Amino acid sequence: MTEDQLDAERLSRAALTRVGELGDAELGRLVARLGPVAVLEAIRDGTLPSRRLPGYQSRLPGLDPEADLAACERVGGRFLCPGDSEWPTQLDDLGERGPLGLWVRGGQNLRHLAVRSVTVVGARAATGYGIHVATDLGAGLGERAWTVVSGAAYGVDAAAHRGALSVGAPTIAVLACGVDVPYPSGHAALLDRIADDGLVVSAFPPGTRPARYRFIERNRLMAALTRGVVVVEAAYRSGALSTARAAAELGRYVMAIPGPVTSLMSGGVNLLLREPGVVAVTDAADVAEQVDQIGESLAPLRQGPVFARDSLDPVTARVLEAVPRRHPISVPAISHAAGVPADQVMRCLGLLRARGLIVAEGAGWRQQPGAGP
Repeated sequence: MTEDQLDAERLSRAALTRVGELGDAELGRLVARLGPVAVLEAIRDGTLPSRRLPGYQSRLPGLDPEADLAACERVGGRFLCPGDSEWPTQLDDLGERGPLGLWVRGGQNLRHLAVRSVTVVGARAATGYGIHVATDLGAGLGERAWTVVSGAAYGVDAAAHRGALSVGAPTIAVLACGVDVPYPSGHAALLDRIADDGLVVSAFPPGTRPARYRFIERNRLMAALTRGVVVVEAAYRSGALSTARAAAELGRYVMAIPGPVTSLMSGGVNLLLREPGVVAVTDAADVAEQVDQIGESLAPLRQGPVFARDSLDPVTARVLEAVPRRHPISVPAISHAAGVPADQVMRCLGLLRARGLIVAEGAGWRQQPGAGP
């Protein structure tokens, strides 16, 4: 393919991101079969074999892909097409519903960042618990060289982004609007910082305003881009749950942070944990163990404090329980309290003394102070 042909294809794909919508399987199927240049020409001359032709044609007036590309460049962005060296090939899993191109703002390489990435999503109206967990999760994943992907929304999304940025790690914000549109408006500075250190990504051309249906398809894009999705906090009706369901359909790992059973914001997460294949995680170590190559990022074994008495056999443990903490008692008294023969009590007392759990005082025995509960 010549350079002119490549330019024509890029311009056509840029135009089609405005003519169609992300997730339009019919348009994706036609582009795969006919190519973007032929599809755009067929829309313009009215010969496209699609029942959606009138809708596509309604967006032709004012269509100017060159202006869109220039607008993206003005905010430090670029337009990526399938086949580009920076294109994340895992998006091919979306098939005909995949993006025809991606508008990307920032200096990092999207393919490189996405190859080790995890999507973190959750409630906009997050509780203090959710914010704390998402921030720690973002920071922990960043420290482990995992890219945090989220949607830059209020609540959990923003906390995950900020957690990654706090440790100097890049993060990716995937938007349901143009990369030049600060949405939500209160996160304009956060989006600028993400673009400086990571990437702001969208399947929608510059100037596109957010819409409810765009968030649904954006969530599928986030799920496809990464190895797995972690839901931190979500009510029963939550967009975060749609991201988790999309991840499951695409064969990605689905993880959830358990929340208090009394919290409405954790109701959806706790319900999600009942679904097959969903894994409960508590921190970045758990997430990394789940999504990394087998055996490469094993989380540390978590357990309570270990005491010397934990390894005692049942009979010796009974003898120890029969020995008082303060006032020493005789072997016969210990035998009676424990229900263990005196000769066996003597053997157990020797073992307990060797482990520093008891001391002899006169003709009796008592437990050693500080020997554990």
